[in-house]
Amino acid sequence: MDPSTTEEGNEEKLVKTPPPKVILKHGVELEEEQEELAEHQPLEQEDLNFERWKRRPIPKRTLHQKIADLKKYLWNAETKEFMGRSGKSWSLILLFYAALYTFLAAMFGGCLFCLMWSISPYHPTFNDRVMPPGLTMAPHLEGHDIAFNASDRKSWKKYTRSMEEYLKPYNDAVQERKNIRCTHESYFMQDDLEESVERKACQFKRSWLGECSGLKDSNYGYSQGKPCILLRMNRILGYLPGQGKPINVTCGVKRGPPEALGDIQFFPKSIFDMNYYPYYGKLRHVNYSSPVVAVRFVGVQQDAHIHVQCKLNGKGIINDSSTDRYLGSVTFTLEVGA
Repeated sequence: MDPSTTEEGNEEKLVKTPPPKVILKHGVELEEEQEELAEHQPLEQEDLNFERWKRRPIPKRTLHQKIADLKKYLWNAETKEFMGRSGKSWSLILLFYAALYTFLAAMFGGCLFCLMWSISPYHPTFNDRVMPPGLTMAPHLEGHDIAFNASDRKSWKKYTRSMEEYLKPYNDAVQERKNIRCTHESYFMQDDLEESVERKACQFKRSWLGECSGLKDSNYGYSQGKPCILLRMNRILGYLPGQGKPINVTCGVKRGPPEALGDIQFFPKSIFDMNYYPYYGKLRHVNYSSPVVAVRFVGVQQDAHIHVQCKLNGKGIINDSSTDRYLGSVTFTLEVGA
């Protein structure tokens, strides 16, 4: 056989053999499979050099570059964008938020309107869980502690000053000008008037408090060792205390020797008259003056530290609550020195 012929046949076989990269499988080239096989080839020495795979440090930008980037962010002359948004984008987003906040404001206003339309400014809509009244006192300075020496003016002057401020609205001239004199002993009902009409209020004159009015004795008995205090029930709209009978006040020793308290005087009397109730609220009872009971301790022993409790008594009154110390009663310490 001719050697040239053999060489030509081998060349034809080599030409007809497909390259190893292209292997047909169901008519699909499997180059991806070969790439996966290549991944499992042993690593070269240069691939084991991990230093080449470390992230290169980002070069620090100069102040000039930062300012240039900021200017480009604020206004990009190439894309005509302001702070990364085009004029159309800014218009759409501003329109969206304007519509959103307009809707929220309208919804809030509508809810507020419905709320104000459904309630009355003169009385609560629901008044079925009214608690009994509490009892407050004056003077009230840094807690309910009254301690002084009768011969030391500085020790009791703060108490008399507090009493004077407390009784200013009860001055006789003010009461005669604003309120009417009531002689009846029953509740002063004014429910037949229109809801918005101002209600009349009964007078409570300061002079009715006698020795505790500050008119006869501007020191309210403190300079004599016979101090006065003022008691007042909390205002409750529409409340009728006592259920047809007056509420009375009593005071006694809660802690300490009972005989240390001595005799007690009440002005004008030890009850809260019913003609001051019910209370119709500050919008309708503009000139209302809550009745006051003044208590004078005329026989308190000197240098005796006692806890005194004054409490309300009557139907529907709670004065022994373990959770609310001011519900129907008030407790204070009393210590009178020479």
